[in-house]
Amino acid sequence: MSYPKKIVHWIGDKEIDSKGKKFFAKHNSATGEVLAEVARGNHEDAKAAIKWAESAYGVWAGTPVAKRSKILLNLALLIHKRRDELAEIVAIESGKPKKIALQEVDAAVKCGLFFVKEGSRIFNAREKLVSATAGRKVELVRQPTGVGALITPFNNPSTGVAWKLFPALLCGNTVIVKSHEYTPYIAIWYAKALQEAGIPAGVMNVVQGLGREAGRALVKDERVTFVSFTGSFATGADILKNTAERLAKVSIEAGGKNPFVVCDDADLDRAADIAVDSAFIDAGQRCSAASRIIVSAPIYDEFKKIFLEKVSCLKVGVTDDCDYGAMISKKRMNFVLRAVDTATKRGAKVLTGGKRLDGQGYFIEPTVLENLSMDEQFSQEEIFGPAVVLYRAKDFQDALRLANFSRFKLSGAIHTKSAKRAQDFIQRYVSGVVRVNGPTHGSEPHMPFGGVGLSGNGWREPGSKALDFYADWKQVSYERIVLKKGRVKI
Repeated sequence: MSYPKKIVHWIGDKEIDSKGKKFFAKHNSATGEVLAEVARGNHEDAKAAIKWAESAYGVWAGTPVAKRSKILLNLALLIHKRRDELAEIVAIESGKPKKIALQEVDAAVKCGLFFVKEGSRIFNAREKLVSATAGRKVELVRQPTGVGALITPFNNPSTGVAWKLFPALLCGNTVIVKSHEYTPYIAIWYAKALQEAGIPAGVMNVVQGLGREAGRALVKDERVTFVSFTGSFATGADILKNTAERLAKVSIEAGGKNPFVVCDDADLDRAADIAVDSAFIDAGQRCSAASRIIVSAPIYDEFKKIFLEKVSCLKVGVTDDCDYGAMISKKRMNFVLRAVDTATKRGAKVLTGGKRLDGQGYFIEPTVLENLSMDEQFSQEEIFGPAVVLYRAKDFQDALRLANFSRFKLSGAIHTKSAKRAQDFIQRYVSGVVRVNGPTHGSEPHMPFGGVGLSGNGWREPGSKALDFYADWKQVSYERIVLKKGRVKI
């Protein structure tokens, strides 16, 4: 696969340059070298993409769901057929080992197949309602929401597109995908595959650029009726402000500071294995990664020893025997390193790691801290890197208190052999996702994912619940209808 040296927009079924003729550099996360020049989109590019999406909306929304599903099935099959090609792009753009990129591509295929089969069935289903009025028949039907902006994340760039694109298009919407500037080519790859799959021109468009320029121009345009965003809380809040006056439909998935609770009756070896996986998956660049590991005091020292032994075995790099790869950018790498340095100055003890790995690329040692108060900035802010903190909990109630001590409320896990403790945690830990004796991450295509608090504004994706965002409900009532020859039909 040959990665392009120049990445532009996809508008109206073709690649086009930015109207401003400006570009920015996309760097290879694993080497630090310039990978490509990317179009720096502006409001004119956003307007052009929206115009195409708006013009294609009537045709696509009026296309039968069965035909829309067939085109999306073609897309899912193309992704599967070319999984190695797409995985290579994911690996190059994000700095992941190829084996992990392949897993992500396979997850995108499964997501597509779910919406093609189950999603289309649910979209077509009409919910019958009982009326107290004689002769009235009432039902709920779904209708497309309109023209949407899909703003995708860099950390899981292929599934990040798939989670939004498949349900949005299935429901009859037309979209403009705003690629994250760190992973610009993946959405273009999807657009080209969709063209081959038979999508009409203008149904999917892609705009490159920076969030404060191209992204803001998209969400502020009154023709955009919905926005689906995955990224930081700050950007999510900005989107809500820029869409509030027209009451646009907005889905925000804005990260997490997820607790991983280890009780004194847990299987410590298994819990440590899963904690390492939860904390360091994708170099900690997952909104569902475990960044706060809360351990019961009686087994704290024993768990710490086991955990650190397993962390020491992690291999960092981009070869297929590595456990995680690079940070997405030099800027993100330096942010994490500064956060660790600040935490140590505030009294934290570095148990392992805390430094950039020697050599080229944006790699950070797996880092574990302790002796840090839960109200410190490092404990409250989403660091989004391979750095976690161990906390000592006096008892289960204290562990529950610490778990809830965050404004981010996305995911959380508890490890215990007690059914009562598990149920207490499920009931009293406030979040969108809870896992018992498992990792903090790991949603499947049919499982609705999302958080509350600073982690999200209540919408869920993927799964059938995503259809509630990408389609609107319409209540339809049928009264007595008089037909010819005096016959009455209800």
